[in-house]
Amino acid sequence: MSRAARDQAGAPAHDHGAADAQAHGHGHRRADGHAQARSDAHRHVHGHGHAHVHAPKGFDRAFAVGIGLNLAYVALEAGVGWQVGSLALLADAGHNLGDVAGLVLAWGGALAGRLRPDARHTYGWQRASILAAFVNALLLLFAMGALAWEALQRLGEPVAVPGATVMAVAALGIAVNAGTALLFMRGRHQDLNIRGAFLHMAADALVSAGVVIAGALTLALGWLWLDPVASLAIAAVILVGTWGLFRQSLHLLFDGVPEGIVLAEVESELASMPGVARVHDLHVWAMGTTQVALTAHLVMPDGGADDDFLRAAGQRLHDRFGIAHVTLQAVREPVAAGCARR
Repeated sequence: MSRAARDQAGAPAHDHGAADAQAHGHGHRRADGHAQARSDAHRHVHGHGHAHVHAPKGFDRAFAVGIGLNLAYVALEAGVGWQVGSLALLADAGHNLGDVAGLVLAWGGALAGRLRPDARHTYGWQRASILAAFVNALLLLFAMGALAWEALQRLGEPVAVPGATVMAVAALGIAVNAGTALLFMRGRHQDLNIRGAFLHMAADALVSAGVVIAGALTLALGWLWLDPVASLAIAAVILVGTWGLFRQSLHLLFDGVPEGIVLAEVESELASMPGVARVHDLHVWAMGTTQVALTAHLVMPDGGADDDFLRAAGQRLHDRFGIAHVTLQAVREPVAAGCARR
């Protein structure tokens, strides 16, 4: 998950801001024996304004209306596609169903950012967004695979499809998708999560336009094979995008390093900090689809892991890698072997 992708996907914030850097030792004291001033470090980071921004509450209604409109359209498109035997409409309905899931995930990400961790869920419920993405991708892969198989069968025995009906339903899709995009237009410059929803729905309007063109060509030229070919093309586009979502969400479910972050570069960045002789037991993982966490041991023989050091380390990790939740343990010498990596 690259930083650009995280920014586009959503903007829920961890309560502690952009760089939640802490130094841990025995009894939560620094290696040089001085107690840490954690709250001061948090206030400093907030003062720089690097915390992720919550999705504006004013867009809750836009999400609700957009999801409702698109669900109604998916039901209509799938129903008509089934009745008239149009695989292009069924394929586009599957695509729009994926878009509904995308809107739900974006809204869920905004809502999750408002939930505080508690004593039983110390990271909150952020991982639910990864699980939702995985389930959504799995269902879409099965659905589009079945649809593609049916389209291949239909190519051998083309069936006449009422082009005017296909065009009318797809034209309604242009209106629904474009209208949903307009709901998010005013916030697309201030919030990247809102911008992602806007661009997604605007692209869907173009997909529906492609179905209209296929229907028009069927009417004009009488090419019965055009409907299954159009459905295959739409299914192929969905499968390509969905496979990436499936692979990435499965990777994150197993605490994989988010896409776009190279662990060696993170280690090099920490090792370049003044006083750091070695970095070990480094872990980077996604707490959700928008938050990345890091823990590491820093071997600092001369000490020096004071508040300024922690603020600087957290800020550098946030600015370069988009890592918002940083926990550092500073020691004068290695206290454990750590987790071995290949």
